[in-house]
Amino acid sequence: MDVNQAHFQLTYDSPCAVLRIYSNGKGIVKIERISSYDNSSDNSDLHCSQAKQELDEYFKGERRGFEVMVDLSIGTQFQQSVWQQLRQIPFGKTKSYGALANALNNPKAVRAVGTANGKNPILIIVPCHRVIGADGSLTGFSAGIDMKKSLLSLEQGKTVGSQVSLF
Repeated sequence: MDVNQAHFQLTYDSPCAVLRIYSNGKGIVKIERISSYDNSSDNSDLHCSQAKQELDEYFKGERRGFEVMVDLSIGTQFQQSVWQQLRQIPFGKTKSYGALANALNNPKAVRAVGTANGKNPILIIVPCHRVIGADGSLTGFSAGIDMKKSLLSLEQGKTVGSQVSLF
């Protein structure tokens, strides 16, 4: 996604990474992991603010689904269909690339599903972190395997003492 098409942005220091949230005024178009916190170019809109609030609730264990508007029109028709399937994976559950391909009635499209998953522009809210290998292994994640482990641990309620384990 060309971030120049996004008119608004908000930097969010989440518990597992610094994220930048982008909106085009109609909905969230991208959430990406960035290397360091710099909010000097932030110009938030309602969608960015709502996404941040919902992400805060998600990380606190108070939210299992997202209501903020998203705009996935940047992708191809196939990518959009994969991203819509990602949104159907329940909180705390995982699905393999093969299962996603089957859900799309295209069982031979496993690699194409993986490629589309890797191009998902909206981290966490469109939960590409919930996709795993057929053998149950944690496979690639654009924001890093460490963040994928953190998100899955959070969703599966793995705790250490009184705090949720993010690793």
